[in-house]
Amino acid sequence: MLLKAEVHSAGIQDRDGAALVFDRLANRFPFIEKICGDGGYQGTTVEEASPRPMEIIKRNQAGFQVLPKRWIVERKLAWLGINRRMAKDFERFSATSLAFIQTAMIKLMTRRLARYPLS
Repeated sequence: MLLKAEVHSAGIQDRDGAALVFDRLANRFPFIEKICGDGGYQGTTVEEASPRPMEIIKRNQAGFQVLPKRWIVERKLAWLGINRRMAKDFERFSATSLAFIQTAMIKLMTRRLARYPLS
């Protein structure tokens, strides 16, 4: 489940944009114990901004290797790709792009919930 998303210009690096997400994430979801990220989120900037302990998942060798918890991120990106949300330069405003990402995740969660009857 996608808890928080932020869309910004390509001129902002991921680790700098992480602070935007962390500010809103800690207040809204206090039950989160750990935040996982890839190598792009390592460094003092992210560590200082993070309200919870960070687990950085790095690649250690060349070639294909299944990394722990990395498949969760890759699966989410695949779902966004299915809903045409990974294409760029179609929306004029970041807010529009964010709204379509949220709509794609709502569609995904609705389908998951519909698989299991409430009885």
